Amino acid sequence: MISHLQDTVTLNNDVEMPGFGLGVYKVEDGKTVVHAVKAALKYGYRSIDTASFYDNEGGVGQAIGESGIPREELFITSKVWNDEQGYESTLEAYERSLKKLGLEYLDLYLIHWPVKGKYKETWRAMEKLYNDGRVRAIGVSNFHIHHLEDLLKDSRVQPVLNQVEFHPHLSQVELREFCAKESIQLEAWSPLKRGQLLDDLTLSEIAKKHGKTTAQIILRWNVQSNVITIPKSITAERIKANADIFDFSLTEADMEKINAMNINDRAGTNPDSYDL
Repeated sequence: MISHLQDTVTLNNDVEMPGFGLGVYKVEDGKTVVHAVKAALKYGYRSIDTASFYDNEGGVGQAIGESGIPREELFITSKVWNDEQGYESTLEAYERSLKKLGLEYLDLYLIHWPVKGKYKETWRAMEKLYNDGRVRAIGVSNFHIHHLEDLLKDSRVQPVLNQVEFHPHLSQVELREFCAKESIQLEAWSPLKRGQLLDDLTLSEIAKKHGKTTAQIILRWNVQSNVITIPKSITAERIKANADIFDFSLTEADMEKINAMNINDRAGTNPDSYDL
């Protein structure tokens, strides 16, 4: 379990990744994303998660360049989108992302969704990028157990990470157990269930006891569950508050109450609900 904002988790290829970072899904490119990333870096964040689909890699890159922080101190993630998947198109997509970000390499590159009939070819391209030293680590996003089992049958490089929807209403118990067995780190997107959990009575009671917000309680639960988390915000105050979770601990009883909230309910799309 990480104990401070810049503490890291060691992935299965021995690359160290910060256990807490900033996500920029649906953050408008330009001034908005530049301001958010700069605020996060100012407050000590060192991990930024973007994607081709977010259409804000340019602003993320601008903020990184203007921050003055040495590149080797940062951990930058991006993802290949659905219509970019396939062997050659993934290699081309990676180059586009690097160009927009203004970087020479990524720390982590993910398959955004398991596109049927394509994600294995996409993975083969990502293995090439990894073996050629173009990216420090490769992983997946929104993969169920059966997707991972299928991928692992033919893969030569083990995914280091699976980024999925994860929050108290969707604690992904079986997936977490599978990933732990395969040494695949779980990472949470939408840890606050897009704001739907902020007025929950159970969480509010725990928050009151600790003198914290419900958002901070959820994010602390993530940390104590050993799940990397990347909450999104565009306001400096909330970006700072989201990281103010390392001065207290949830009790075992608190953790059990939050764990019991799981109802397998999603705010986002189930990868199996439509034909990707």
